[in-house]
Amino acid sequence: MKRKEPSLSLQIADDLKERIIIKKEYKIGDKLPNENLLSDELNVSRTTLREAIRILTTENILEIKRGKGTYIINDSLDNHDFGKLSNTVSNLKDLLELRLIIEPMAVYYATKRATEKDVENILHYGKNVEEKILNNEDRSEDELYFHNAIAKASHNAFIKDLMPIINEAINKGVNLSKEFDKINELTLRDHKMIMDFITDGNAEGAKVAMELHIINAMTVFGIQGN
Repeated sequence: MKRKEPSLSLQIADDLKERIIIKKEYKIGDKLPNENLLSDELNVSRTTLREAIRILTTENILEIKRGKGTYIINDSLDNHDFGKLSNTVSNLKDLLELRLIIEPMAVYYATKRATEKDVENILHYGKNVEEKILNNEDRSEDELYFHNAIAKASHNAFIKDLMPIINEAINKGVNLSKEFDKINELTLRDHKMIMDFITDGNAEGAKVAMELHIINAMTVFGIQGN
């Protein structure tokens, strides 16, 4: 059974958070576009936008300065005390092991809880990754968006907030894959399995497919899991 659609203000808050934390469209100290421009850009009312901004101010991501505007004050994990982790997972083995701990369950819950829009986003970015691989183009950005779309669909705030660390592992893996042709072949196959299971609503299948995806990467890179 698919998760009920969250309120529009929560969706917009999530979209803004993704722009700040994942897509890095804004950095600390930047001012958000004015209310009229941003509400038009997001295609929502100013009332909905204000509520979304209020949500992000309670999370210490945004700050409203009266008479000046709304500013980004935090794009890290510090609010949840996860920021320290980034200093302890500096090598690829540790990062991939962390992915193996987190991402299979993230996709499990994503498959159970994803809204139609969530699934649409996952499939969109997954197909972009496939096209980039087949065209021998850099897929780094779309790879991040694919995995982050899955994390977002889990509707678990802590999983989403851990993604900047996971992104480090994904980036390192994509960069290394340029030296291992087998990775691209496996990524095409594994991503297809993951997307098929998500589309079918098979949470256990998606979980196993994600586990295999990460284990396959570890195997190609010569990383032992023990």
